[in-house]
Amino acid sequence: MDPTLLMLPVLGVLIVFMFVNSRKRQKQMKADQEEKATKTVPGAKVLLQGGLYGTIVAYDPENLDEPALVEIAPGTVIEVHSQAILRVVEPTVAEETDAADETDAADAVDQAPSIETAEETRARLERDADDK
Repeated sequence: MDPTLLMLPVLGVLIVFMFVNSRKRQKQMKADQEEKATKTVPGAKVLLQGGLYGTIVAYDPENLDEPALVEIAPGTVIEVHSQAILRVVEPTVAEETDAADETDAADAVDQAPSIETAEETRARLERDADDK
């Protein structure tokens, strides 16, 4: 039997597998895009392509060429292309803990560093500059 006649069915099977696999991947990507579009609403926390986290201020799922407005810091809103939104960040669900773990968590919160406001940061930097 000729080896080329054996190769034709193998080639046919590989081509069919390639098409089936690519269609499955396209369906999965479309489902992921639709899910992201439904979750991307004002107030949702998102991860952008550049690694920035922010909160959606305005987003139009119908017109993807319209830029989305994302607040990356209090009072700092940036415009990004709608495709720059990598994914919606789901809040983590805290597991129930016993009373001992809750007191440990409360102690850890008391020891956590506080976040500076913009004014406090400016004042600290001015003090540091004056000291030099």
